[in-house]
Amino acid sequence: MTAHQSIVECIAFHAHHQPTKLCLADAKKSANYQQVWNNIYGLARQLWKMGIKKGDCVLVECTQNVDYMICEFAIQLAGGIFVPVEKNSAVDKIREMISDVEGKLYIGKKAISESIPFFSIENVSDYQYEETPDLSSISFPQGCDTAEILFSTGTTGKSKGIELSHGNDVALAENVMYGVKMKADNVELIPMPLSHSHGLRRCYGNMLNGSSAVFTNGVTLLQKVFDLMDQYHVTSMDLSPSNLSIIFKLSKDRLGDYADQMDYIQLGSAPLPEEDKLHLSRILPKTRLYNFYGSTEAGCSCLLDFNAASGKPGCIGKPAKNAQFIVVDENRKEIQSSKENLGFLASSGSINMKGYWKAPELTREAMADGFIYTKDLGYIDEEGFIYMLGRKDDVINYGGIKISPEEIESIVIKHPLVSDCACVPMKDPLTGQAPKLFVSISDPQQYDPKDLKNYLQKNLDANKQPKTVEVIDEIPRTFNGKIQRNKLIDRSN
Repeated sequence: MTAHQSIVECIAFHAHHQPTKLCLADAKKSANYQQVWNNIYGLARQLWKMGIKKGDCVLVECTQNVDYMICEFAIQLAGGIFVPVEKNSAVDKIREMISDVEGKLYIGKKAISESIPFFSIENVSDYQYEETPDLSSISFPQGCDTAEILFSTGTTGKSKGIELSHGNDVALAENVMYGVKMKADNVELIPMPLSHSHGLRRCYGNMLNGSSAVFTNGVTLLQKVFDLMDQYHVTSMDLSPSNLSIIFKLSKDRLGDYADQMDYIQLGSAPLPEEDKLHLSRILPKTRLYNFYGSTEAGCSCLLDFNAASGKPGCIGKPAKNAQFIVVDENRKEIQSSKENLGFLASSGSINMKGYWKAPELTREAMADGFIYTKDLGYIDEEGFIYMLGRKDDVINYGGIKISPEEIESIVIKHPLVSDCACVPMKDPLTGQAPKLFVSISDPQQYDPKDLKNYLQKNLDANKQPKTVEVIDEIPRTFNGKIQRNKLIDRSN
């Protein structure tokens, strides 16, 4: 366990011991640990002058770069609470967030409301402290203090503010750092949005480790991604399954050119299709390939190196350093689970959120007795490996047989004309539920429904055959690639 109680304290420590080592970089800027720490301290002093004090919430528009991360750590050093705002958020949504957290300052590219003071993120680099800060005179945040409030994407209903402490962030960083066996000279490329937990926690892992984080805005501009990999000699990457899919489609197997350079790739935020796992393993046979399971409330809690543990469909690995798992029934009573006796996954540990911001009833619904309870159906095998079939509402109950939609999707996506797919439960008078398949077709003129039906009959068990298949233009997904199954279910029923 680290002796530091916050990530910003880790940065100050590394600035003292390895000042010239690369800390943060993006396409336009790079900074070593001393430069980053001096900028954090200088900006924190400016925030104090502006009246920011302990417990004040400061909202920051995500610019996916070095200056943005310096804002976060400066706010936290000043005693404030960091509240990230997703890029291109609607003005009404931002104003709602400001109201929810009683925001004291908005940092971004332009002012959003006369009701809250504004600070331009373009001016962050102006506050570089010119001297070496005396660490003994600085009061760093305590582990129990609130570090950040991360708002869920809120695809249905109102977004929830997830309150996390500095201790949570350090524990999450440890899960990442130890989970991927991060080396001291690691340089990690992070294209995942830094307004959300996934990208932030990979940055925290590198700051705890004293290694380097390089930011890019997604992977669509793929040549820029490869340029950054070459410029900074990137040794690891943090991707979502949708990122990986884009890389495969735009560059085929170019990632394989970095086989001797890449130490590991970590993926998360959504289930990774089995065929993408296999393909990545083929082109990067010596690279550790991790799939992380978790949530904003209790993230980075379980991981699997699928390059070393192949042949385990549905497996999400074993608990990370600061997480423990049990399986419970509908009444939250622990059960002895198995493939035939599924239950709901629940996790405990120092990674678990403090709660939902100013929502005690909602917090009690999710948390009790030190555990966060999910609707993810799964089991733990005799070796301690954890398996997840999917969320309760997603798993298809076909006459008592539990069918994972991901299992069907992993077969369907291999069809040469299927560019994307999703499987959801539909009502059935005989079996209660049955699988319904949605597909997007790459070449509609070549598509033959009978050919797809024959393919499914050849590759899927009889009890997993979709009852109906519907062709749609695009499978609805969230920003990080998760299938929005509720939209498809609503369309089916």
